Amino acid sequence: METRPSELAVAPVEAGGHPPEWALSPHPPLVDGEKSLHQVTEDVVSPLERFPGPAWYAGFLLSAAAFLLGVILVTHEIWTGIGTWGLNTTVGWGWDITNFVFWIGIGHAGTLISAILFLFRQRWRTAVNRAAEAMTLFAVMCAGVFPLIHMGRPWLAYWVFPYPNHRGPLWVNFRSPLLWDVFAISTYFLVSATFWYLGLLPDLASVRDRCKPGLRRTIFQLASLGWSGSGRTWARYETVYLLLAGLATPLVFSVHTIVSFDFATSIVPGWHTTIFPPYFVCGAIFSGLAMVLTLMIVARKVMRFEAYITTRHLDALSRLVLLTSCIVTLAYLTEFFMAWYSANPYERFAFLNRAAGPYGWAFAIMIACNVAVPQLLWFRGIRTSPALLFPISILINLGMWFERFVIITTSLHRDYLPSSWSLYAPTYVEVGTFVGSFGLFFTCFFLFCRFVPMIAASEIKGVLHDGRTPGPAAPPH
Repeated sequence: METRPSELAVAPVEAGGHPPEWALSPHPPLVDGEKSLHQVTEDVVSPLERFPGPAWYAGFLLSAAAFLLGVILVTHEIWTGIGTWGLNTTVGWGWDITNFVFWIGIGHAGTLISAILFLFRQRWRTAVNRAAEAMTLFAVMCAGVFPLIHMGRPWLAYWVFPYPNHRGPLWVNFRSPLLWDVFAISTYFLVSATFWYLGLLPDLASVRDRCKPGLRRTIFQLASLGWSGSGRTWARYETVYLLLAGLATPLVFSVHTIVSFDFATSIVPGWHTTIFPPYFVCGAIFSGLAMVLTLMIVARKVMRFEAYITTRHLDALSRLVLLTSCIVTLAYLTEFFMAWYSANPYERFAFLNRAAGPYGWAFAIMIACNVAVPQLLWFRGIRTSPALLFPISILINLGMWFERFVIITTSLHRDYLPSSWSLYAPTYVEVGTFVGSFGLFFTCFFLFCRFVPMIAASEIKGVLHDGRTPGPAAPPH
């Protein structure tokens, strides 16, 4: 019978103290250092039992200040009206929908890493899946803010839900992809939150067992839902986890496909194209993986998780970033080719205006960050260097934001009638609201790192010996 990678730690040793060739792993270990099961629990849980350092307080206060700024400006916008934004009769969607699509895209990598890679048995995901899943929830929260305030009357947001009411003929339009967004994103958030919380249960129980009697122990006792660690508990846990992974996987493709329908079902040149669904899905995974890289590089340094988030994890994430960058690049070329090949003057003008019009500088930033910069990841030395990966991941997210801005603004500001052409520029309210969304995201992420095990210790223990060659055989007793 063929030996699985997880069994290499107990593989026999040939005479002379050398392991057999079949026991040698071609991959570096997933966990650096000779960690024991107890050391894994200690390293992951102990940061929650002591006061955080000054770096955490500085980051949290900065994020909270940005979040407070966003709250103030959103309150001002609701009180005054969306006339405080830079929108006009030509550009009815500006930074608000740009930010909405951007944040929805950020949240896709979490479900990709936690669900799809789990189904494909990619064991390297264990060190980054929990933070990626948390990132998904926080990004969807940030995304949901923008359509809400774009309504102008957010206190009537419940009108988008189809339920028996007294409003007579006023009913939701089931043919509108904007309504499909409501269903898709709310389902995505609920399934992702359930999936994330289920994966937390074993580690919440570990924190519970280490707490002294008191309020903190009571909180974790309730949060762990009576986890006992018995064989029956683990069997049911793994069954439900597998089912949720299978349920969450289609959501990775459906959510951003439906977001793309907001554009593709219109008759606006540059939007009305069948490439949008796969293009948007790949772009969302591309930007989400870049954000995971950004957060993991910072977390492994600040939280001292270098032994768990190793260069092998950074290399694997970088390879996925490079793959999705190549797919997005192909989508860019396909869009321009089809605009030329269609011989439609309006379609041709839309893409020529993107590249050489008043917002050509935004198009140049998009191409530089999404096409040129990721090509550096062909080199293994760059893929395994946190110092180089960090600015690359920042630039990719910058480029993906500009991609959404280019798609929305440059397709709208010059329509069929030159008499209605108009330029768009954001106001301080829009810029401050965007900054506030980052404040919300990082405030939630800092709280997550402070009060919840950031790494899935229970899953790390299952891959503790992956990639390791067996040592000399123990002498017989």
